[in-house]
Amino acid sequence: PEVINGRTHKATVVDLSPWVEYEFRVVASNSVGIGEPSRPSALLKTKAAVPVVAPTNISGGGGSRSELVITWEPVSEELQNGEGFGYIVMFRPLGSTTWTKAVVASVESSKYIYRNESITPLSPFEVKVGVYNNEGEGTLSSISIVYSGEDEPQMAPAGASALSMSAAAVEVSWLPIPWNRHTGRVLGYEVRGW
Repeated sequence: PEVINGRTHKATVVDLSPWVEYEFRVVASNSVGIGEPSRPSALLKTKAAVPVVAPTNISGGGGSRSELVITWEPVSEELQNGEGFGYIVMFRPLGSTTWTKAVVASVESSKYIYRNESITPLSPFEVKVGVYNNEGEGTLSSISIVYSGEDEPQMAPAGASALSMSAAAVEVSWLPIPWNRHTGRVLGYEVRGW
């Protein structure tokens, strides 16, 4: 901190964080050195302010059919700047001009799920997440692209064939299901025998 003239008995401390409790000590100094610090002052909380730090790591995806799952890293308590803290989630289909806005009032939240039967599987959405408290709405994150949930495969694998390898083993083969933009990638197959 800045050294204050020895005849001054008051100072203004700047660049403090909003809505944080502080205590202060004063230390006297001269050409010989620095003395012992004073006893701490009483705790004093700075006034609340609109939050200025937006959530980070905006992502999502997955979920069930007709769902858009949006996730983020929560804002730490010391950056919430006041009571009544929560999140504002905004999203729109890629290429659309109209944003849908949702409010998540829980401080601990890190996920929002939007459900709507009109959402087609694996549709890209522009997403941004902001913050608010009792003082007002704060900063929004930059836009991230998040995809809606996938659908289950709509067709069975074709060309299944079996070849006897031994008295106890059979090799089964099939043609892979082609990738489909609406249903997504196939993560695995299940082979059944009877």
